[in-house]
Amino acid sequence: MSAQERALVTGGGGFVGRYLVERLLEGGAAVRVLGRRRYPELERLGAETVAADIADPGAVDRACAGIDTVYHAAACVEIWHRRDELFRTNVQGTGNVLEAAARRGVGRLVFTSSASVVFGDDDLEGVDERTPYPQRFTSLYPETKAAAERLVLAADGQRGLRTLSLRPHLVWGPRDTHLIPNLIALADRGGLVRVGDGANRMDITYVENLADAHLLAAQALASRADAGGRAYFVSQGEPVVAWSFFGELLERMGRRPPQRSISYRRARLIGIACEAIWPLLRRRTPPPMTRFLAAQMAKSHYFDISAARNVLGYEPRISTEQGIERLLESLGCGGGLP
Repeated sequence: MSAQERALVTGGGGFVGRYLVERLLEGGAAVRVLGRRRYPELERLGAETVAADIADPGAVDRACAGIDTVYHAAACVEIWHRRDELFRTNVQGTGNVLEAAARRGVGRLVFTSSASVVFGDDDLEGVDERTPYPQRFTSLYPETKAAAERLVLAADGQRGLRTLSLRPHLVWGPRDTHLIPNLIALADRGGLVRVGDGANRMDITYVENLADAHLLAAQALASRADAGGRAYFVSQGEPVVAWSFFGELLERMGRRPPQRSISYRRARLIGIACEAIWPLLRRRTPPPMTRFLAAQMAKSHYFDISAARNVLGYEPRISTEQGIERLLESLGCGGGLP
């Protein structure tokens, strides 16, 4: 974007949002961050930070004042969480951002969705954006992200606002606060179990490539009439064999890959039982297995990113191997989380 670009990044203090904020600042944009708290480290880089709840319409409206492009990355990303909180943040919060952006004359909005919005119980092998949402969701996270995505795509062209949605899958890299730390924690306590035969393939998305995709998406909204109102899968463009990838990554971090395995059918039955029991137990921590998690671990899920390449000009700048090297360096060459 131009040096005069005024950008708002919701969730700018999070894993993906922070990389995006840094890229925007490097490009000379004026950046405002909306998050649950202030981020002095981002302020030192030159960003303005606004501490507010995305479910507060007034606060969101004020944050959108004077903004050219909104990058809406704020979300509750837990696959096991309170229903009201997930809907409040992911759906109501997105509605607030769209309304405020339109009211304040924002020109473009790029939404950070998830490839999981089309994931049900079956394999997804090389599918594109014509794949429909499933008839039923097995987790509130993809259900709420799909609901939010519908709002975003329907808003394109309304009141001068152009919108699109990016669908990354399994985002990882240095400073990850979710996928890689959870993998390490499970491996360290011996709780990582392979589900299925281990041959399933999956897409992954290196975080800096995803930041690139956001900037390209905003540029496309500004320059191409056919870019808006659409969703785009974003990944490395080369699916990996899931359990080989995780196993090799753990070995390079000095940890043992999973030594035990269970069938998908058994994992799914355990997930059904956990989902029934956990609310009764009033546990604060997520259950060890759910139907969604079982399918994610055993089924193939990789996507055709031709639309992102052809319309947005997206191409993974950092290869998977380069990303792994950067991740390992950030972790002290496998010495554990810093």
